[in-house]
Amino acid sequence: MRKSNNNNNSKIKWIALGGLNEIGKNMNVFECGSDAIILDCGMAFPDDDMPGIDSVIPDITYLHKIADKIRAIVLTHGHEDHIGAIPYVLKEINVPVYGTRLTLGILKNKLTEHGILRETKLVNIEAGDTVKLGCFNVEFIHTNHSIADSVAIALHTPAGIILHTGDFKIDPTPIDGDMIDLARIGELGNKGILALMSDSTNADRPGFTMSERSIGHTFDELFDKGADKRIIIATFASNVHRVQQIINSAYTHGRKVAVSGRSMVNVLNAAIELGYMNIPKNTLIDIDEISRYPKDKLVIVTTGSQGESMSALTRMAFSIHKKINIEPTDLIIISASPIPGNEKTVANVVNELLKHGAEVVHERQDNVHVSGHACQQEQRIMLALAKPKYFIPVHGEYRHLCRHKELALQTGMESKNVFISDIGKVMELSQSGAKFVGTVPSGKVLVDGLGVGDVGNIVLRDRKHLAEDGIIIIVLTIDKSVGECVSGPDVISRGFVYVRESEDLMESIRTISADVIDDCTGGSTVNWTTLKTRIKNDVGGYLYSKTKRRPMILPIIMEV
Repeated sequence: MRKSNNNNNSKIKWIALGGLNEIGKNMNVFECGSDAIILDCGMAFPDDDMPGIDSVIPDITYLHKIADKIRAIVLTHGHEDHIGAIPYVLKEINVPVYGTRLTLGILKNKLTEHGILRETKLVNIEAGDTVKLGCFNVEFIHTNHSIADSVAIALHTPAGIILHTGDFKIDPTPIDGDMIDLARIGELGNKGILALMSDSTNADRPGFTMSERSIGHTFDELFDKGADKRIIIATFASNVHRVQQIINSAYTHGRKVAVSGRSMVNVLNAAIELGYMNIPKNTLIDIDEISRYPKDKLVIVTTGSQGESMSALTRMAFSIHKKINIEPTDLIIISASPIPGNEKTVANVVNELLKHGAEVVHERQDNVHVSGHACQQEQRIMLALAKPKYFIPVHGEYRHLCRHKELALQTGMESKNVFISDIGKVMELSQSGAKFVGTVPSGKVLVDGLGVGDVGNIVLRDRKHLAEDGIIIIVLTIDKSVGECVSGPDVISRGFVYVRESEDLMESIRTISADVIDDCTGGSTVNWTTLKTRIKNDVGGYLYSKTKRRPMILPIIMEV
């Protein structure tokens, strides 16, 4: 590792490349002289206006510019919105990755799938550890969240201490018995924190977030209620504490537990291997063994709490799961709240499950989910303990950031010391002040199958056009020697109208196309661009006048 140059290290640059004014793809860059670190590196779910897209990751154009400065990626926890983009970044900028054991255990599965595990240096740390990375002393502080082994990050820099909470809540009765280290945060606050960057997800929710332990009592009640039913529970794969409580309730009620969904199996195996879960003997069975047991002695834990199209629960709902068919005697529990933007897809899955006659329990009906994020009172406690000179709300949509700013002002902070930023904005922090000093390239990179970034606005526009209005393909063959049409025009319609019921419309398209061909092929040479444009314009104008629709029109001209 190259030695740090401490010239001008009294100023720290902070840039969010994701995670502001949005939910997901969290990524922060901190620069100190000739050193830089990346804090978290996540992905986001695609929006409804991104047909065919698998995931969204941050634009890392700026990272290439400072690649020789980057010392490491440090991680707060193992959720997809904080680690999902790591394989794509490491393929371009290979740096060490620091994280807790479970975080790296989950990450290893992703790196193995991408074939880069051997080339990646993974460094296990524990809460309480401090690692020197250039001019940064990076301290990891235990927190509570909806996944085990979560940490906040305190950056000890020449300019002062910068505390990033990561995703957190203050859980007085956590499943692992290890409460958030408020004492250390208070100690740092007494020393003097230059800037606090704090989770804003639940800034519009009053009070405190319920303890994760409260869910165990709800499961016990539901298991009693559904004593004669097969129980299927969908939750986040990464919430090992939730899955542990499900397994505990199943064991208490004499049930076997099977797991469905690749990500659920991967996380469960990692958590068991690393000692984060305690599975009672003979409780866990393979999904292939479920036919051997009475249905009222089974619990199936599955992915799909967000209505993902290829998840196990969605495949069950639409009767395309290979091993599980939903029946009227099933009790289905969705133990998660929809991520903003996923409400409709979750509702569609619930509707399909109900059509099978199953009983469905979800967040709005019973207390089957608690958030992993701090509500207003916990956010006030964090502000009071940290006593930062500057406060920057992070991790949330704009409304969340604004509400969190209001909470900070209520605790006595001055408005001039509270900043709402956006992705790509560069903030300079020092003891003498904090200000925005410019912008860097930022935005969304779309992942579609093996393609990363090769689907842009133009391709998305075409996909939406095809989805909304369909396509008309006009095929013709022209004799090159005489410039005459010798075959066609043939018209193919997809997603526009049902051809058998629209013969007159199809015939009109052929006639218009033939007229254009006659006009454009009168001479010895044929201008193919003009011919295609004329066909598009004339056919498009006719179709709009008749249908008020604008399908994509694709002329295909072959020469012989």
